[in-house]
Amino acid sequence: MSDTAPARASETTLPGYTFLPDEERGTVPSQQGSPTVRRLRLAQELRLLRERSKLTGGRAAGELGWSASKVSRIEAAKTMPSADDVKALAKLYRVDEAKLDELIGLLRDADQRGWWEDYEETLPEEYTRFLGLEAEAIFLRNWEPQLVPGLLQTEGYAREVILATRGIARITQSGVRSRVEARMDRQQRVLRRPDPPKLRFVLDESVLNRKFGEPSVMRAQMEHLLEMSLLPHVSVRVLSMESLHPVNTGTFVHLKFSDFDDVVYLEQLYAGDFVEDLERVAGYETAFDHTASEALDEDESRVLIQRKAMVWRG
Repeated sequence: MSDTAPARASETTLPGYTFLPDEERGTVPSQQGSPTVRRLRLAQELRLLRERSKLTGGRAAGELGWSASKVSRIEAAKTMPSADDVKALAKLYRVDEAKLDELIGLLRDADQRGWWEDYEETLPEEYTRFLGLEAEAIFLRNWEPQLVPGLLQTEGYAREVILATRGIARITQSGVRSRVEARMDRQQRVLRRPDPPKLRFVLDESVLNRKFGEPSVMRAQMEHLLEMSLLPHVSVRVLSMESLHPVNTGTFVHLKFSDFDDVVYLEQLYAGDFVEDLERVAGYETAFDHTASEALDEDESRVLIQRKAMVWRG
């Protein structure tokens, strides 16, 4: 799959559509790192320091008078250590002052509040963790066989998608409203930040045909999808119905980071799951690239999306 950026919106036109230049779109402030990633990095650093000290988790816990489960939970990022905990571990592992300062800095950043935490009551726990990881990703690959990806949805389409699952997931009316707000907030945080990640989407053509809401909702969604595809850091490609379908799996998102191992997020009905094993993650990356190689290129995909927009126009 080519990473060549599509033409800028100000340089590209499609019949019947007008797109704002990038400088008129507006941006949101960049975060000073994601606390979710900082928690994982801190956990990873503490585990590596223990292993370099030739200590088992149980032995380290015994030396400090802790339970083995405490060390295990800290290293799995399931428990946030205190500053005293970090200092005790650093002393046991005989780290220098510079490394201790780095660990304390990670702890301080990890204790910050992420924007997604405002929606914790209405979003699955795994999904809020995904949002925390996404906030610091530098590259994102998203295969979507059923829906327009959340980052590219209009507010009207997002509402209809959430309403469609309301009876199954037992989402309240206020929950629907909160999830829509979270989705729109997420788009601003990811798409409009000064240093946005490279975003690569492959959609099955059936996504463009599946009706959510009135035809006007679908028409607006197709037009929005066209506009988003022209952002310099966004690539949208469609796997046509005539193309070979090379991967039999549901939605997945592959996240890459500058200083952390890749992670794959799998969407499920009630929650989500993470793939962190490096060999399996590489398999998802290969699957995405293979699917992209079978999809229409970016220009051909825009033409197809435009045709679908005209169909929904009626």
